[in-house]
Amino acid sequence: MPLWKCLLTYDGTPYNGWQIQPSLPTVQGTLAAAIHHITGETVLPQGSGRTDTGVHALGQVASFELAVPIPRENLHRALNRALPASIRVLSVEPAEPGFHARHSARRKTYEYRIFPRSNYPGETVCSPMLAPYVWDCPWPLDPSLLQLACYDILGEHDFTSFAASDPDQTTRQQGDSAEPRSNIRRIDASAWSERDGLYVYRVTGSGFLHHMVRNLVGTFVEIGANRIPVDAIPGLLAARDRSVAGPTAPARGLFLTDVAYF
Repeated sequence: MPLWKCLLTYDGTPYNGWQIQPSLPTVQGTLAAAIHHITGETVLPQGSGRTDTGVHALGQVASFELAVPIPRENLHRALNRALPASIRVLSVEPAEPGFHARHSARRKTYEYRIFPRSNYPGETVCSPMLAPYVWDCPWPLDPSLLQLACYDILGEHDFTSFAASDPDQTTRQQGDSAEPRSNIRRIDASAWSERDGLYVYRVTGSGFLHHMVRNLVGTFVEIGANRIPVDAIPGLLAARDRSVAGPTAPARGLFLTDVAYF
């Protein structure tokens, strides 16, 4: 059976995350419905990561098998015709045997975007054209503190303090022996930058726990607002206790930007 690898981008606003759920709109369910409409086959495309409700993607990868032979160009064109405008297929290509969008992934990169409203003079407001894709943050933030704090997560750590309880964890582990069960992850890159008037956090790692990036951003913002000491991250990591770290940043500012396969 032909195995396909698709690169997707989507606006997560209208969806209850990636993973299919009964009676709820999800990206995985919408993609599966489009494939069925085109081929008549019922397949469940596998994604490189289960993005949460309201989270966006610039570089989500999905894989699925089809029994029906179909030229790559035709499948690409048909998918974009069948999918709503909020989901676009950027590329379609045959995958090597054994490829799995999630299991074969080696590194993922996420980006989080903040509109620092209080850093602008006057009555600056966040445009409604921008608001669904950023955290409209009302507190003054010190970018130098954000930068210093984010370096402390580089390397391999136990990220329990930054992991939300995952309601699907038991189901995943029962049905997926390849799913990591440890809260230890390796972070290869972690940095803030300023771009187009936004504060942008970019992080690359071997994998991420449930809400991990949003919990890190929420904690960095507490540090940038001078509510948590800038040197607090090592102690928070060592505590392995979610209650000691900062709040969860809103989903709308988060983007899955890239997945690397070696």
